[in-house]
Amino acid sequence: QVTKGEQILPQTFSLEQNYPNPFNPLTAIRYALPENSFVTLKIFDILGKEVISLVNTFENAGYKSVQFDATNLPSGVYIYRLIAGEHRDMKKMLLMK
Repeated sequence: QVTKGEQILPQTFSLEQNYPNPFNPLTAIRYALPENSFVTLKIFDILGKEVISLVNTFENAGYKSVQFDATNLPSGVYIYRLIAGEHRDMKKMLLMK
């Protein structure tokens, strides 16, 4: 870990499993950015159709957390995809109502 002032910065890019999972209707998605990057975090249904874009902006390096509210979505498996600079990762989550 690298310190920038008082803030501890991650050394590697990471996308964590959402918590809680399964969830209803709120879940948190955490990720780590080792460097400043343009970030997109999108949710897709199991067929690959984009449901919502949660993040679509330039972000500073650090540990991040985004809340996802699926109140208006049906139960099922969803995929979240994070792209930050050259880094890409995706994970599955389960909405159970």
